[in-house]
Amino acid sequence: MAFVKFNVEAQKVMSDNLKRTTTKLNTVFGFFVLVVVTFCIKTYIAYQTEFTLGVKGGVQQFLLAINPFPAAILLFGIALYFRGRLVYWLMIIIDLIQTTWIFANIAYYREFSDFLSFGIIKGSGNVQNNLGKSIGQIVHPTDFLVYIDVILLIVLLMTKVIRIDTRPFKRRYALTTTVLAFSLMGAEYGMANADRSGLLTRTFDNNYLVKYLGLNEYAAFSVYQTQKESATRAQASASDLQSVEKYLKHNRVSANPTTFGTQKGKNVIIIHLESFQQYLINYKVDGKEVTPNLNKFYKNKNTASFDNFYNQVAQGKTSDAEMMLENSLFGLPQGSAMTTYGTQNTYQAAPAILDQEAGYTSAAFHGDVPSFWNRDNTYKSWGYDYFFSSQYYKEKANYTVGYGLKDKIFFKDSAKYLQQLPQPFYAKLITLTNHYPYELDKENTDFPATKTGDKTVDPYVQTAHYLDEAFGEFLTYLKQSGLYKNSMIVLYGDHYGISNNHRAAIAQLLGKDKVTNYDLAQFQKVPFMIHATGLKGGINHTYGGEIDVLPTLLDLLGVKNNDTIQFGNDLLAKNRNQTVAFRNGDFVTPQYTKVGGTVYNTKTGETIQPTTAQKKSLEKTQNHVTTELSLSDRVVQGDLLRFYQLKNFKTVDKKKYNYKLNEGLQRLKAAQKKEPTSVQAKNGGKQTATYQTDAPELK
Repeated sequence: MAFVKFNVEAQKVMSDNLKRTTTKLNTVFGFFVLVVVTFCIKTYIAYQTEFTLGVKGGVQQFLLAINPFPAAILLFGIALYFRGRLVYWLMIIIDLIQTTWIFANIAYYREFSDFLSFGIIKGSGNVQNNLGKSIGQIVHPTDFLVYIDVILLIVLLMTKVIRIDTRPFKRRYALTTTVLAFSLMGAEYGMANADRSGLLTRTFDNNYLVKYLGLNEYAAFSVYQTQKESATRAQASASDLQSVEKYLKHNRVSANPTTFGTQKGKNVIIIHLESFQQYLINYKVDGKEVTPNLNKFYKNKNTASFDNFYNQVAQGKTSDAEMMLENSLFGLPQGSAMTTYGTQNTYQAAPAILDQEAGYTSAAFHGDVPSFWNRDNTYKSWGYDYFFSSQYYKEKANYTVGYGLKDKIFFKDSAKYLQQLPQPFYAKLITLTNHYPYELDKENTDFPATKTGDKTVDPYVQTAHYLDEAFGEFLTYLKQSGLYKNSMIVLYGDHYGISNNHRAAIAQLLGKDKVTNYDLAQFQKVPFMIHATGLKGGINHTYGGEIDVLPTLLDLLGVKNNDTIQFGNDLLAKNRNQTVAFRNGDFVTPQYTKVGGTVYNTKTGETIQPTTAQKKSLEKTQNHVTTELSLSDRVVQGDLLRFYQLKNFKTVDKKKYNYKLNEGLQRLKAAQKKEPTSVQAKNGGKQTATYQTDAPELK
C-alpha cells in the first residue's frame, strides 16, 4: 500500500509539473523562450556535426555554445512588439527563415568548406546555371532535420497543445529583450576579440567569424562587407594607388636574363585543368597511372614543371584562379571578383597587354553558357577578342556532363576555331569534366575508382583520367597541326578537387593514418607546367602560386613588366620572395607553413613552438601577406586601375567586343583575309590536321 501511495503521489507531482510547464508555455514569453532554446540547440548541433570550425579550448567551446543566443533573442524578439496571434506566427516565420539559412550553409559548406556570403548570393544570377545537379548531389536527406523544430512548433500550435496567449506583451519587456540581446552581443564580441584579436579587421577566414560570433552575425557582417565594397569604389581616388605602387616597387623582382624573351612571338595555349590537384601527377590506382599523358608532359625535357605551386582561391574558386591568371590580382575574401567587379571595373589583363604590346589575338574557350561566373562581361573588360562558349559547340544530350561539354568533345570542337585564330594568339581552354560531382557515363569510364568508401572522392580519379586522355588527344592534334612547335603550352590546376572536409579519405589517398592541418595545406598544391620547344625543362622547386603566373608568362614572352599593378612575381626569377599567401591569411614558405594559429616546419610537417627570432620572422611574413592581400583588395574594390595609366597602354573599350555566335563567326571569317596568319589561312583555307578522338559519343 505504501508503494501504491508513493506512486500516486509521484504521478501527481509529475502532473503538477507538467501543468506548470504547460501554463508557462501558454504565455507569449514562454513560447518565446521555447523557440529561442530549440533554435539555439539545433544551431549548436549543426556547428558540431556539419562544420569544421577548429574549436580549441574551453573559451572557444563556450563561445560556440552561446553564440546562437544573442541573435536569436534579437530576431525572435521582434515578434514581441506585435499583438495576438501575429506574435506566434512571426516567430515561426523568423524561425523558418533562420533555419533555411542554416540549411543553405550546410549544403554549401559540404562542398566549398566555406560559408555563403552576401556577395555569393548577390551574384547568384551569374553562377546559378547548371548548379541544380550539383546541389542534388550535395544535399543529404538528413539535412532536412534542421526543420524539425519548426514543424513541431507548428503542430503544437495547430493541435492547441500550446495555446495562443492573446494578452498584449508589454512593450517595455520587449524593449528589455532587445537591449539584452545587444548586451549579450557586446559581451560575446569582447570575449571573442580577447581570444582572437582583430577578429573583424584582420581575419580572412569565415570559419573564425562563425566560430566566435555565429551564423547570423556572420551574415550581417557579410552584408556590411558587400555594401562597403560598393561604397569603397565610390570613394576611391588616384591617391589610393600610392601605397600600392610603393609596395610593388619594394617587392618587384627583375626577370631572369637567361629566360626573358626566349619565347617571344610564340602562341600561348593555356589549358585550365578543372579541380585538378598536384597529387594526381604520378599517382597510381591498382598499379595504373591516373594521368599517364600529363605525367609524360610533366617530365618532358622542354617542360618547366613546378612541384611547390599552390592554388590561392577563395569562394570564387575557378573565377578566382582566372582572376589571378589574367591579372595577377587576388580574388575577393568573399564572393567572386569576376561576378561583382567583372563588368564595371577597369583592368590591365593579359589579353589586352599582349594585344597592345605584341599584336596577339586572344580567345577563351569554354563549353558552358557564357554567363557562368559573368564571363561574357568580364572577358570584355579583360580585352578578349573571342569567347567561344557553349553556343559555338554542337550540343546533344550525351555530349555534356555536369557543368558542360565533355572534355574530349570540347577539345575536338575547339580545334577548328584554334586553327583560324590569327597568330600569334593567346588562347585559354577551360576543361569541365573533372568537376564535382565527378560523374561520368559508363562508356567513358575505363579506369578503376579508389576505394576510400567516400562517394565524392572515389570517382575523382576516373574523371581525372578522362581529362588526361582528352589532353593526350589534344596534344597529338597540336603536333599534327603544326601548332605544337610554335606555341608555349601552359597547364595549371585551378583549385582543389577534394575539399578538406574529406579528411578520412584524404588520409587513405596519402597513405596515412590521419591527416594534420599541415597535410591539408600541402594538399592545396596544383600543377603548373610551361612547355615550349627549346625551353630548358626540369622540376622547379620554387614556392609560388597562381598569382605568379602572369608575370612569369610575360617575362618569357619578352613583354616588359616593370610598371604594371601585379602582385605576383616571375617564378623563374632569381632571389624572389617565395611566400605563398592564402586568401584566409595563412601562408606557406620554404621554411614555415602557417595554418590558423599553428606553425609547421614546411620540410618535415612538425609543429613549431617559435623562438623569439622565429616569431619576428613569422610576424614579418604575416605582415607581408596581410598587406599583399589588402592592397590587392583595394585595387579591385576601389577600381583603382581606372586611375592608373600604364605606359603605352590604352584602356580597354568594352563596347568593341561581341561574343554572340553570328558576330563571332563573321569576325573570325573576316580575319582569315584581313590577318591571314592563322594556321588555316596559311594552308589555303584548309585544316592542317584531322582531329582524332575515341569519344564514344562521336562514333
